[in-house]
Parts: sequence; structure tokens; C-alpha cells
Amino acid sequence: MLGEALLKGASTRVAGMMAGAQLGRLADELRAAGGLPLRIVLPDGSHKDLGETPRVTLSIRDPSLLGGLGQATLGGLAEAYVEGRIDIDGDLVEAIGIGARLVQALGAPVSARPQLAPAAHEQRADRADIRHHYDVGNDFYRLWLDEAMVYSCAYFDTGAEDIDSAQRAKLDHICRKLRLAPGERFLDIGCGWGALVLHAAGRYGVRAVGITLSEQQAALAGERIAAAGLHERAEVLLLDYRDLPQRFGPGAFDKAASVGMFEHVGLRNLPAYFATVAGMLRDRGLMLNHGITSADVESRPVGSCAGDFIGKYVFPNGELPHLAVAVRDMAAAGFEVFDIESLRPHYALTLAHWSRRLEQRLQQAASQVSERALRVWRLYLAGCSHGFAQGWMNLYQVLGSRQVEPGATELPLTRSWIYR
Repeated sequence: MLGEALLKGASTRVAGMMAGAQLGRLADELRAAGGLPLRIVLPDGSHKDLGETPRVTLSIRDPSLLGGLGQATLGGLAEAYVEGRIDIDGDLVEAIGIGARLVQALGAPVSARPQLAPAAHEQRADRADIRHHYDVGNDFYRLWLDEAMVYSCAYFDTGAEDIDSAQRAKLDHICRKLRLAPGERFLDIGCGWGALVLHAAGRYGVRAVGITLSEQQAALAGERIAAAGLHERAEVLLLDYRDLPQRFGPGAFDKAASVGMFEHVGLRNLPAYFATVAGMLRDRGLMLNHGITSADVESRPVGSCAGDFIGKYVFPNGELPHLAVAVRDMAAAGFEVFDIESLRPHYALTLAHWSRRLEQRLQQAASQVSERALRVWRLYLAGCSHGFAQGWMNLYQVLGSRQVEPGATELPLTRSWIYR
């Protein structure tokens, strides 16, 4: 036992010496290229500064990481942080950017995207994946979302708006694009806690139905509808989109929105997904698809194992299609695409708001989720804010009209009505 302990200690010291030497060479190379504002602290307490004035400190707690430090990936560093093997001090959004530059210098850039291996996305598995992400607890989400609990990209006019104003603007932006009118039948696919359903029914006078696979979302949405006195015009159901035809029949709705949901559908299921939504709409009915897309034309995930990290810890089996894939499959289902708008800068701002709000409430958050889960969410929000700002992924609103019979759409000739 004593011999094993001595051998392990000696191995750790050797690894530390090698890592220190390797960090020294890396620091020299990075300083020659302008440097990084990063300090790396080794398990023995020694440290290397990779630039003149470090603003972020990465402390390695697990000596077993030292041997692979020269082959670090962004996803690998993220996983080590979640598992408590490293700590990060400093602004997390800035830390993600510094980490991306560090792993690029080590030969693992996020631009080197791996091939996508599409998942099957069967109903039972999809339910489990959705609940993994959304059933963390309503109180946890309430800590850092806006007052209406809208868990999707907000819409900013100047960028100076608070998150509550920007989310109200987004809900109005969607309702205007869909030209919602009193008495129309409106379907919200992936409705979350019911914010859009409530907004559309309360302010635009539609009869709204929302569907979700999250039990916690459905329960709270039902309570909010009742509290608003909208139970005769709005409802939220625990329902898979594939079961819509059986529940409602064809052509049951005038308008439909899918906000932050089609990322969970899977690339192989996109044709069936859009065909299902088309079948739920009347001829000339409108659909707005609001979703995250890959920045890669082959729909490959972000490189440096960042996509793997998101799949393991945040969105199991999430798949991001490129915009071209989404438009192709939407058109193949019978939609004439009328308007496409990128909201990438809006989502970078939204995620920055969420990240700051969570950071301001860490003590409360720690009482609601485990330390490991909190590390996941801190890293996820900050990382995605940086990722959208850098263009690692995008987000588009795509508006289409279902065209069954030949002829014009029911839309005006210009798009000026969207921005009135």
C-alpha cells in the first residue's frame, strides 16, 4: 500500500513537471501571438500565465488531467469543469472565448466539425430527452428567465432593452408574422410554460392550443391559463406532435408556431414533422418555425467536442439542421416560404441576459439543483451566448403558407406589416 502511494505520488510529480514544461512552451508561443488573459493553476499550486494580465483562472484539481493537457478540447474542458476536476474563476462568457482560443492553439478548433450520426428519435426516447432538459424544476427556470418564463430567443430593437421587454416584443413579433386574428385557431408546438399561448389568446383573441412533452411545463401552463381566466380560449396538452392528427384531425388550425422545438425532432424526422404540421393547417394556413440551426451546410455539430458535451449533458440527441435543410423539408411538405429572418445576434443577447441572471442568483440556484447540474447550466448559458455571438450556430424564423390549391397566398405583397 505504501509503495503504491509512493509510486502514485511520484507519477503525479512527474506529470506535473511535464505539464509545467509544456505549459511554459505554450505560454511562450501564445505570448508571441498576442497572448491570452488566462492563468492556469496546476495541482501543486504553481501556475503559468498565458498573457500579461490574466482575467480568467483555470485551476486543475485532478492531477490525472495533466497528461492530456496538450490535447485538450473545448468539450473536454467543459466536461472536466462539470465533474469538478477543474475550476474556473472569472466571467464565464469570457472564459468560453478564451478556452476556444486555447484549444485552437492546441490543434482542436471548434471549426473542425465531426460527422453527424443522426438518432432514431422514437417517441419514448424523445419524451425522456425532453424531460431530461425541461423537468429540472420550474423554480430553477423561474430564477433566470423573464417574468413570462419564455425559454427561447428574445427580440431586441436596440439591445438595451431588459429581458422582460425583449421577450414581450418577441411574442408580438411572432403573432404579427402569423397575422393572428380574433377567433382563429392557433397551434403552438413545443409551448413551454404557455407564454405564447397566453399572449396569443389574451391579446389577439385566438383559440389557442399548446402541446409539450414536459409534465412540469404542462402543469404550470394550465395553472397560468386558469389564473388568467383564459380557460375557454386556451389549453396546454401533454402531447407528442406525431399524435396531433389523431387528436384533432386534418385542417384543424388556421395558424401554427413551433418555437425552439424542431431542434429535438431529428434530421431524419424533419420531413414527417413538417408534413404533420402542414396536415393540421387549412389551405393557406401559416406556419412560423423558430429554431436553432447549424452554421454548417452539412448540418455537422460544433467541433472540439463541444457538440458532444451539449448532447451528453444538456440536449440529449439534439440535432441542428442547416437552414437549407429546414427550408427544403418545409417546402416539400407543401409550404411556400415567404419570410426568413436570422435572430442570431438576438439569441447571443438573450443568453447573455440569462447567464447574468443565473450568476446573480447562484445561492438560490444551489438550493434547487445539484452542484453538478448548476455547473452544467452555468457553462451552457455562457457558452451558447459566446457561440451565437461567434456564429458557431444560428437561429432562424421561417414563415410559410400552406398551399394546397394553385394560386396566391393570403399574404400582402410586401412584408411591411411585420414591422408596423
